[in-house]
Amino acid sequence: MLTGWLSYPASAGSSASDQKSPAPEDDDILVVEPEQGNVLTHIISQLRPGADLGRVTLPTFILEPRSMLERITNFMCHPEMLLPIPEIDDPVQRFVSVVKFYLSGWHIRPPGVKKPLNPVLGEIFTCSWDLPDKSKAYYISEQTSHHPPKSSYFYMVPGHHIRVDGTLKPRSKFLGNSAASMMEGTAVLTLLNRGVDKTKGEKYILTQPNMYARGILFGKMKYELGDHSYVRCPELDLVADVEFKVKGWVGGTYNAIGGYVKRESTGEILYELSGLWSGEMFIRDVKTGVREMFFNALEAKPSNPLVRPIEEQGDRESQRLWQKTTQAVRDRDHDLATDEKTKVEDRQRRERESRLRDGVEWHPRLFRRVKGGPGGSEEGIEELEWIINAKIDGSTPGAVAEQIMNIYPIVEGQEFSQVNAIPPHKPGASSSESATGTSTEPAQDRDAETAPEGGYSPKEIQTMLSETGTAIQTDEPLLDLAGEVKK
Repeated sequence: MLTGWLSYPASAGSSASDQKSPAPEDDDILVVEPEQGNVLTHIISQLRPGADLGRVTLPTFILEPRSMLERITNFMCHPEMLLPIPEIDDPVQRFVSVVKFYLSGWHIRPPGVKKPLNPVLGEIFTCSWDLPDKSKAYYISEQTSHHPPKSSYFYMVPGHHIRVDGTLKPRSKFLGNSAASMMEGTAVLTLLNRGVDKTKGEKYILTQPNMYARGILFGKMKYELGDHSYVRCPELDLVADVEFKVKGWVGGTYNAIGGYVKRESTGEILYELSGLWSGEMFIRDVKTGVREMFFNALEAKPSNPLVRPIEEQGDRESQRLWQKTTQAVRDRDHDLATDEKTKVEDRQRRERESRLRDGVEWHPRLFRRVKGGPGGSEEGIEELEWIINAKIDGSTPGAVAEQIMNIYPIVEGQEFSQVNAIPPHKPGASSSESATGTSTEPAQDRDAETAPEGGYSPKEIQTMLSETGTAIQTDEPLLDLAGEVKK
């Protein structure tokens, strides 16, 4: 589903069965050569309070050639698990099917331990899927905060009453010869044709396990998922507690899961979960004792998302923004990858310094603050913090699709729309003020503020796209191993 500085997913079209390794768990191991170990030791030797981490060199072998915003799409790469759910009438079976969908994406990963590129503030990634029944799914994401990092996203299948909103908030920790990415944040899956209140739908709140890299200083680097994650539907009074088990020093196995589905109010356990998230997973009906295959990751084939060509993308869109860096990573040109990555990061710093100097308050382009709290229109999903800044209420799938594509270009050949253009950074600001980031508002919380409404021409939008987003420098010791630390 969601991600940290460690990498489990490969390109959206690959799967565990594509890897040429003798056993599924071998895909999670990276043998660190002596010179690579020295590079890691060199990086970690710089992790001290007050260090300038902006130019920490990055070993090519540790980078995944794509941004975090793109990697989140692995959560949506098994539509065959998701599309039938809204039509399941039995509430317990509907909930169990959501759990199955939730577990279906963890197996998608490249060999070894990789880290995606840290999105810059204001970075955007969009894509779509052509589904088997000729319908279409849409995905829009934006980096809504850089310090702390927050990646917000929106996914919708108009023809199947499915919507997902999420915000990912990874936090890095170092644990001796291991590193951890504590995966904070939630995703909210909404079935729009279900629920007591049809205007809000039936909501499922999903969290995720933490991610660990073992052996970062020497030996074999090993990727693991660990700790508990949850799927909850308050309206149905159901919760799934899934434990991703790390291998112990003496016993145990890699990639194991355990857990149960229960009624939250009474604690009654209805189903038990077991198996390997990288292989076969099973579910057992506690009442009948029947145990059956739940999901087989060894045979699953993820679906490829469709992304607009690079030449159609704005310069703040992930694939265009990181194009030179990712090509160098693929070519294993470590020096060039470091140089190109540094150029992007230095541009962030210059932009942030300019905003600080001018007292400019930064706003996300496509997302706004959640209107939560008692009585709020979005009460109960406050943990998201950010939600897509658009009204999606079309009466037909076609009308909904049109509203989604008006937010930002998603499909090939689509041009920028004036409907949801980048708004001014202060009430009443002109387009020229918005493009340069000029504002008289106090310079506070610049990386996380909601945006007022506004609209501009495609040319003005392109200018705004090229002028937003910067990094934040910090003296905190937390790092993401690849130099993607608190910049």
